[in-house]
Amino acid sequence: MVKYKLNKSHPRYLSLYYRDRLAKGVEDGITSLQGLTAHGRGEAFDYLLGEKTYTFAKKATEAACSLMLLSNYPVISVNGNSIILSGKEFVLLAKLFNAPLEINLFHYSARRAKKIAGLLQKLGAEKILLPDGTEINGIKSTRRMINSLGQKIADTVFVPLEDGDRTEKLISLGKKVISVDLNPLSRTAQKATITIIDNLVRVMPLFLKTARLYKDKPKKELEKIYNNYNNKASVSRAIITINKNLTKLSGKLTL
Repeated sequence: MVKYKLNKSHPRYLSLYYRDRLAKGVEDGITSLQGLTAHGRGEAFDYLLGEKTYTFAKKATEAACSLMLLSNYPVISVNGNSIILSGKEFVLLAKLFNAPLEINLFHYSARRAKKIAGLLQKLGAEKILLPDGTEINGIKSTRRMINSLGQKIADTVFVPLEDGDRTEKLISLGKKVISVDLNPLSRTAQKATITIIDNLVRVMPLFLKTARLYKDKPKKELEKIYNNYNNKASVSRAIITINKNLTKLSGKLTL
């Protein structure tokens, strides 16, 4: 990898910073080359959203925190990208919810899964689950490989990055799925119980802050927040926002 020093005054500094972290993750065996492509696709939608957090994302985050706190056995599913981007926050969130971190990879290898587990341990994670031979029937990719003490028995699964096949299957099994996805057109966004349409690196600090505020709320208050949330309306607002942003930009260019 080409070594260079990032200039913090660069208008794309944060974007370059996270790209470099993900690229370094490939060298370290944490992320995959395909994961870099997926990240770039997400960044494209972040451009369309104006690279900021909207009210619909904040409301989705509040509903997601409420659901996690209401759940009997929530599980947080992570992969290489999510841990490189927001590993510390995921570890703290797992402790707050008393939820295990389950490693689930599309481009799976036992070596890579163990490296991710090792990084999580360094970050302070206490409950880490790896695939143990249990599978989700109906999924052909290695996303089907789960843990018998994780997604298999969870009532809510937090899937932080796009994963349409698994989202659909988990929903069909009666589980609730929380997703973070910058693409409101994806199957994940369309099918998840709660979709937070925002950049993961903006979502996780807000998610953690909200969870800390909500952890002592009465159950009835949490139920009200969750029940008042409408995911289809939230996804629709994201699409409308992108459309407005594009219309506004095109208008400026034609003046």
